[in-house]
Amino acid sequence: MHDKPVILLFIKAPLRGSVKSRLATAIGTDAALELYQCFVLDAVDAMGALTIPLRICCYPQDAVSTIRAWLGSERAYMPQQGNGLGERMENAFEQIFQEGYERATLIGSDIPELSTALMYEAMAALDSHDAVIGPAADGGYYLIGFTAKTFVPSVFHDIAWSTNTVCRETLSRLKQMGKRVHLLPELRDIDTQADLHVFFKQHRSENSKPTRALAYLAEHGERLFQA
Repeated sequence: MHDKPVILLFIKAPLRGSVKSRLATAIGTDAALELYQCFVLDAVDAMGALTIPLRICCYPQDAVSTIRAWLGSERAYMPQQGNGLGERMENAFEQIFQEGYERATLIGSDIPELSTALMYEAMAALDSHDAVIGPAADGGYYLIGFTAKTFVPSVFHDIAWSTNTVCRETLSRLKQMGKRVHLLPELRDIDTQADLHVFFKQHRSENSKPTRALAYLAEHGERLFQA
């Protein structure tokens, strides 16, 4: 593995009514915000346990100080810059490679099933592949990664974000360019009440690793799933 890998964690400022909007329509804005905060804290803890540097990418771009006050000043932060999701992801990769990192994987904060083992697999895959992608069950992707030499900015251009064709279109473009892509297992992100219910049913057993999200659902799940 190269000497300078980095994980880019994309998050939003924890503001009521501005996160998990689809989930909020079913369970309410307060519960959606509280769960979002759980997901972010769980992701930060999990990624922070790795031996790979973590950069927390903050949205909106003026929210760095707010997010730093929430998550702690000992972590590394940078603003998400750009007018849309694709532009923000492209710019994050550009910046990190300009800083001298040799490989990077970008993830969201609403994939509670994303394990440290998968993160190591993603980074290791970039030894022999040009890109790595983690497909999401809804047709998007929960992870994308490149090396500085194989980064392809155009995969973020003119994509219909938040649709079920995002991953398929991205893979098609990379294939057309002759890029070697490592596919991770498909995981479910948490966008809807149904997603949340499936996640809780699958992971509420005593054998599952305890997390803030699971503890929150154990306490409030009956009310949330009847909403």
